Amino acid sequence: MKKYLLGSVALIAFAAPAAAADMAARPYTKAPPPMIAAMYDWSGFYIGANGGWGSGRKCWDNNNNAGVIVAPALGEGCHDATGGVAGGQIGYRWQASTWVFGLEAQGNWADLSGRNTSLVFGATDNRSRIQAFGLFTGQIGYAWNNALLYVKGGAAVTDDKYDGITNTTVLGVPAGTRFDTASETRWGGVVGVGLEYGFSPNWSMAIEYDHLFMGNRNIAMTSTGPFLPVGALSRVDNIGQDVDLVTVRVNYRWGGPVIAKY
Repeated sequence: MKKYLLGSVALIAFAAPAAAADMAARPYTKAPPPMIAAMYDWSGFYIGANGGWGSGRKCWDNNNNAGVIVAPALGEGCHDATGGVAGGQIGYRWQASTWVFGLEAQGNWADLSGRNTSLVFGATDNRSRIQAFGLFTGQIGYAWNNALLYVKGGAAVTDDKYDGITNTTVLGVPAGTRFDTASETRWGGVVGVGLEYGFSPNWSMAIEYDHLFMGNRNIAMTSTGPFLPVGALSRVDNIGQDVDLVTVRVNYRWGGPVIAKY
């Protein structure tokens, strides 16, 4: 029995290495490739549309009445000209690391209107309308992949119209009659800020706020006929103007939408 057990142990000892040699070699496993993150690229030309709301603050100071100089000027009061805006923009951006730089031109139709009763000529109202505006700006932004926060600044231009309207019967002229008018193209400055999100490789959407500094101008109002001859100087008012705009924008961009980054 003892010899049998010793023989079995010896047999197992000699068989174990042979069995191990017959086992398959451990397969080689290739190291996983490094992770590649897709990074949004804001570079390229873009074109888009926008729409929203605006408000223009207008203050009138009368300094000439029918050719007679008024000094000091008499304040006729202020009003807000509010309403909708819609238009488009075109521009170009280039990205350096997380910083984004750009140039843009924007043009909008507008219907910003308002009026107030004159504090000098109480039987009349002053009405103003902004009928269109344009913005020509440079941009600097910081990108978090497909989210972009930017500021902008540059030149602004507005198309303005002004009217004097009776608010009661004056010398037989009924209420609601326009008695003088003027129009102008006014240049000023603009600053703004926006937040834009790229929701597909080439499409993005943004919300933007802009403030237009349009300054003060002497506006010569000409008669439309009820009180003075048509075309005669009715009055001159120094009119100050500031405009606030909030718009939603959609852009389509041409360019490389994604960069591979290790």
